[in-house]
Amino acid sequence: MTDPVQTPQAWLTEATRAARAAQAVLARLPAAARNAALEAAAAELRAASAEIVAANARDLAAFDAAGGSNAFRDRLALDAQRVEAMAAGLEAVARLPDPLDRVLAEWQRPNGLRISRVPMPIGVIGMIYESRPNVGADAAGLCLKAGSAVILRGGSDSFHSAAAIRAALGAGLAKAGVPEAAVQVPPTADRAYVGAMLEASGKIDLIIPRGGKGLVERVLAEARVPVLAHAEGLCHTYVHAAANPDMARRIVANAKMRRPGICGATETLLIDAAIAPSLLPVLVADLRALGCDFRADARACAIVPDLKAAFDSDFDTEWLDAILSVAVVDGVEQAIAHVRRHGSDHTDAIVTEDRDAAERFLGGIDSAVAMWNASTQFCDGGEFGFGAEIGIATGRIHARGPVGLEQLTTFRYVVRGSGQVRP
Repeated sequence: MTDPVQTPQAWLTEATRAARAAQAVLARLPAAARNAALEAAAAELRAASAEIVAANARDLAAFDAAGGSNAFRDRLALDAQRVEAMAAGLEAVARLPDPLDRVLAEWQRPNGLRISRVPMPIGVIGMIYESRPNVGADAAGLCLKAGSAVILRGGSDSFHSAAAIRAALGAGLAKAGVPEAAVQVPPTADRAYVGAMLEASGKIDLIIPRGGKGLVERVLAEARVPVLAHAEGLCHTYVHAAANPDMARRIVANAKMRRPGICGATETLLIDAAIAPSLLPVLVADLRALGCDFRADARACAIVPDLKAAFDSDFDTEWLDAILSVAVVDGVEQAIAHVRRHGSDHTDAIVTEDRDAAERFLGGIDSAVAMWNASTQFCDGGEFGFGAEIGIATGRIHARGPVGLEQLTTFRYVVRGSGQVRP
């Protein structure tokens, strides 16, 4: 559609113009037509599975040659099963209720005016993400269902994967009669496209970054477009004195080691001093068997002497790897204070059989997602029943937590009168 030798700014001007036109079509489509487009895109993803995996192999080869970490490699890697999960995710979004065709609130004024607040699409969304190529499919599905077009800029390490995924999505949209420009990706891995998107005021309506601290900080510092962002995933799991030990072992192992490279992975274990002497060695042994390393405070090291001592900065580090910070605390209030001091308002959990302690913890932290007796890795749009997510929001404007269909709409007012004029 556009010439790859163009400057990023020139490409983006054309791309957003086409996206705006495609979005105008999307906004008028009934839910059944948008759902049919998602189902067609899912079918094309399945049909192109081998091509997508082959494109991903090119990205993995370059990643390995550059000496990337295992945790980040897992985020980048695709196989037939993960392609199938992307396709199934699009179908799950298609089955969800329409976020647009509904009334949020309505009332009548004494003068007879009837006022309704109704959802509307955001418009053209710019998605900037790192490593995980499946994010592109999830984001496209959610944006399309919510009536918005999307410009997807994945990490340079996933360029070939992202291009192959977009080609399949575009083929599905075309078969369903939806303009392919509703989903676009830059034609090269040039990092200048990120800067062009951040400066695209009036062309892009919302930027959503999904990646590490460096990416999010850059977006927040440079964007001339509204941003829906999340901070680091400095997630905590607090094992309270009244925790069921077997439950705590299952939850902590899953929260840290199921996929240590995702933003919902627990980065710090807090454990009550009353149970630390008996339970902490068991938790450490469980996690070590799964390949985890540790950075522990003095009280934890006194209980398990071979733990590596933590620096203060370790408790402010999003490891995104098989490393866990550990601290011993004296009760709920000290756990809350630790989370408030070191956390990023992402996802934090308490494990306890004491309802009062749980409610004190849940009410005392300010996280976008607060959990009781569950793994922090449940902070996910799919697990919340959203079908998929475009990211996690930790700010205080518009949305918090997993961002799904409802969070990808804004609203307007429709006023129906019978000839009223204002005195």
